[in-house]
Amino acid sequence: MKKFNIRKVFDGLTAVSSSSSSASPQPSNRENDIIQETLQSEHFQLCKTVRHGFPYQPSAMAFDPVQKILVIGTQSGALRLFGRAGLECYCQHEGNSAVIQLQFLINEGALVSALSDDSIHLWNLRQKIPAILHSLKFNRERITFCHLPFQSKWLYIGTERGNIHIVNVESFTLSGYVIMWNKAIELSSKNHPGPVVHISDNPMDEGKLLIGFECGIVVLWDLRSKKADYRYSYDEAIHSVAWHHEGKQFVCSHSDGTLTTWNVRSPAKPAQIITPHGKQPRDGRKPDPCKPILKVEYKTAKAGEPFMVLSGGLSYDTVGRRACLTVMHGKSTAVLEMDYPIVDFLTLCETPYPNDYQEPYAVVVLLEKDLVVVDLAQTGYPSFENPYPLSIHESPVTCCEYFADCPAELIPALYSVGSRQKRQGYSKKEWPISGGNWGQGAQSYPEIIITGHADGSVKFWDASALMLQVLYKLKTAKVFEKVTAKEEKPSPDVVDEDPFAIHSLSWCPESRVLCLAAVSAHVIVYRFSKHEVTTETVQLLEVRMQCELNDVDSLEGGGEQASAVSTPGASSSPQGSTPQPHPSSSSTSSSEGLRDNVPCLKVRSSPLKQSPGYQVELVIQLLWVSGEPPQQISSLAVNSAYGLVVLGNGNGVAVVDYLQKTLLLNVTTAEMHGLPDPHQRQPRSPRKGRHPSGGEINFFITCLSSVGLCDGNDGGATSEDRCNIFVLKPLLSLSLSSFCPLWAPALADARDGSFIHSRSSSMGSIDREAREVISSLHFFETLSRKNELVPVPSLWLGTSLGTVLAISLLVPSASELRLQQAVAVSFCGSVVRLKGGILRMAVMDSTGSLVPPACESWYDPNAPEEERERTRSRRPTSPSSSQENQDCQYAVVCSEKQAKVVALPSQNCIYDHNITETSFVLRADVVIMSAGICVACFCANGHIMTLSLPSLRPLLDVNYLPLTDMRIARTFCFSNLGQALYLTSPMEIQRLTYSQETCDNLQEMLGELFTPVETPEAPNRGFFKGLFGGGAQSLDREDLFGELAAGRASRSLAQHIPGPGSMEGMKGAASGVVGELARARIALDERGQKLGELEERTAAMMASADAFSRHAHDVMLKYKDKKWYQL
Repeated sequence: MKKFNIRKVFDGLTAVSSSSSSASPQPSNRENDIIQETLQSEHFQLCKTVRHGFPYQPSAMAFDPVQKILVIGTQSGALRLFGRAGLECYCQHEGNSAVIQLQFLINEGALVSALSDDSIHLWNLRQKIPAILHSLKFNRERITFCHLPFQSKWLYIGTERGNIHIVNVESFTLSGYVIMWNKAIELSSKNHPGPVVHISDNPMDEGKLLIGFECGIVVLWDLRSKKADYRYSYDEAIHSVAWHHEGKQFVCSHSDGTLTTWNVRSPAKPAQIITPHGKQPRDGRKPDPCKPILKVEYKTAKAGEPFMVLSGGLSYDTVGRRACLTVMHGKSTAVLEMDYPIVDFLTLCETPYPNDYQEPYAVVVLLEKDLVVVDLAQTGYPSFENPYPLSIHESPVTCCEYFADCPAELIPALYSVGSRQKRQGYSKKEWPISGGNWGQGAQSYPEIIITGHADGSVKFWDASALMLQVLYKLKTAKVFEKVTAKEEKPSPDVVDEDPFAIHSLSWCPESRVLCLAAVSAHVIVYRFSKHEVTTETVQLLEVRMQCELNDVDSLEGGGEQASAVSTPGASSSPQGSTPQPHPSSSSTSSSEGLRDNVPCLKVRSSPLKQSPGYQVELVIQLLWVSGEPPQQISSLAVNSAYGLVVLGNGNGVAVVDYLQKTLLLNVTTAEMHGLPDPHQRQPRSPRKGRHPSGGEINFFITCLSSVGLCDGNDGGATSEDRCNIFVLKPLLSLSLSSFCPLWAPALADARDGSFIHSRSSSMGSIDREAREVISSLHFFETLSRKNELVPVPSLWLGTSLGTVLAISLLVPSASELRLQQAVAVSFCGSVVRLKGGILRMAVMDSTGSLVPPACESWYDPNAPEEERERTRSRRPTSPSSSQENQDCQYAVVCSEKQAKVVALPSQNCIYDHNITETSFVLRADVVIMSAGICVACFCANGHIMTLSLPSLRPLLDVNYLPLTDMRIARTFCFSNLGQALYLTSPMEIQRLTYSQETCDNLQEMLGELFTPVETPEAPNRGFFKGLFGGGAQSLDREDLFGELAAGRASRSLAQHIPGPGSMEGMKGAASGVVGELARARIALDERGQKLGELEERTAAMMASADAFSRHAHDVMLKYKDKKWYQL
């Protein structure tokens, strides 16, 4: 892939802030002198690494019984190869045509694929990333079936016209030998037999080819004499044919649910006709027809009865019954129900030779959404435990997060609690698909992927070393009451999908605190524990977030109007300060029948047994307001060191203390913009000589109680009484504007009869009317105010209109006071503005290192007290302090359109970069690379870009993947150390890297599918069979199908296309510096190939010379004793 580079920004060049009233810039080159950038464009390269999950829309399957590897083809032309647990490989055909059939060249490291566009391809599996060696595109006939005999280089191809062509898989050229349909069927037949649906050779005679036509005709063709030996006819259409290993019988499956068994030498009628799932009438009539038997396999065992395995054939009266696999063994018949429709199945046998006892031991069943392997050797036919990560789609994935370089003890902890969730009843034998070898990669850091699903479940995956293994599964639905048919279901106005679907998540790996937001406007806080507990009452906090509408424009009115504004503070409602044990107790309705103060779901009231793992700490639910449903949560963040959870949506933001189970702050978007804004106007004080009205007092009481500075639930006192109590307290006898100056302009504007939102002067009226959504939330320890000298705990909020606001937090430092004293919050105003919605924010220190958010070390909340006596919080090491008029931190802010670096505490924009003009950024992250930190962006036009910090120089710009599905936008995420992933289909996760180091080591990290294995010995013919000719008869196919015997095929029939993995393709791909080595290697290969051809020609010449010598000797002997007149 191409890399986009620009020259380094000149030293001393500073970016100009987009705001016209921004503060004056700092000295020009000081930032470059302090922060030395180490990342360069050569540190980045984009490439795919591995794909996990179940193949989307599977269509074909094949198995190599010697190498023990499995391949699955899909309707989009993809191939997924599976070896031992943890070994997977993905490759893709060009053109995205469906794969209709796959054939292994058994134990040769090659694979033949046939596609719906009538092309066949030869894949080389002897390299870590398989490549196509040859392709053959048919022009005049459509491919319907392929067959490659074991240890043969001649591939039989059946077509829709009923003809059979033969391809040499070594050169991928067509033979002149063709079996025409009109010669195969009887000459007296006037009807076309239909497409070829089956081809196979007699296990005991390779010269006899069994051809099945769709109409019900089967022909045994003699390849040597080029004529049909026998023809077998049945009234019903044929779907598949299977041989007995002795070559004397074969079985056909038909469209009426019957199986017909034929003796090879008795073509007149079937030896047996059975309907496995048909009801046998007592009067001897023909049983009722059943559904078609799509496939049948007939496998023999030396020590027991043969196995007959089939799919389909159920009775038509079994409406609604799931798809079944039927196993007939002797007189017993077992019907195995599957969860999804069956696409294909294969019976795994001990030997690859078709003329020996097969000894079947397992059946691989490919379903539409699963892969099942059944153990035939155990009673009851249990299934094997699948070691592949094929359950990603068990419920549709709704969100995804990727964490690289996690704490080392995290994966063992999750695995220990997740191992108890495994289902029992699997086969005790080892997984039969065990081929290949794992890679020897140097990537050793722990990686975890978290997926949220539509049913409310959350899965933790171990993604280390390019593998994927499920660690632990969390179910959130059990926190809520089950919705029965009699009860009211969630309103479709709020929940248009599963009500428990996970919308977003926030996770702290160090403290193991997990916070989940779902589509029903609820948030659940989980903490990790190794002990099982029973929670008598689930802690619940209900939050009423009211939309702004035009309520805030009428503050000058009476107290009744102002109380509507105070409602979002949630202090006037009981649920605002104390958790509710029973949600139904606070559910009320207005007199007009509108839903009000009602959550979307009911939290369970019965005791909840919580197994070791993640356990519920608190449930936060947003309520209906005056008949309006709560808006979905658009952003979420949790901080374990502060014990806070913050959530935002289109109505505003709410800050919750999950330790004290209280609501600290609940403000609307309009209230947040009533802050002093240096970009638009100077702060104004309330008018002198005027006391605030009752409505204004109620408004400020709400604000103060929201930040934990005024008790809004003081007995039965009215709002005016509570205000009087507040004003008369000596310690708080301050003017409202001096105590909380950030609300002064809001009050002043309210007196004038208007409430002016703080907006950039460049925004038009349309933008002002657009709803502003909280799009990004982050906790930092930073300098949020211009006059601060020491970093303090802060919460930064980004909105969809490009504004970044800061809130300062005052957290009790002593752990024993944390549960007794409230966390105080205060607004710091706007920090910076960007074009487009804010996506990501981060803070760097003066050395250019990323400042991590403060976090708490994990401790078990249910452990004994003595085990919890440890240091529970970890602050960022040596927080930088600021001297007067000197910046010591740098905030990195990225929006949908641009990125900016702002110096703190001066809040001067020192660098900015317009990421895109014609598109927009979907996902942006500040990531840590091995050589530094950078900004990584994924745009809707498919570009993946990285920007240096702090100068925001473009380091990588690759047009990787255009946005064709909202699934990609919802699940794409970056992680540290150059890793990224997205959901490429509803069932598959595609991982990629943008690190040059990882790309260089990728070949070592990938596993090897092909390993040298000796082919098992052919079955012993025995003395008498060898003496009387009863064993298998071989065929020299070269004498029949070679160019000398059969001639050349028509050039217009098919076109040969060299693949990128062939010699011709390698010549075209070799270019550049690396290409020189490739060309040298190609030259050596060509030299070896030419020497091999020369050796073959020399051997042929020697053979010809020997033949000529023998012929001359015979002629000499013939005429030796004859006279000249006898010649």
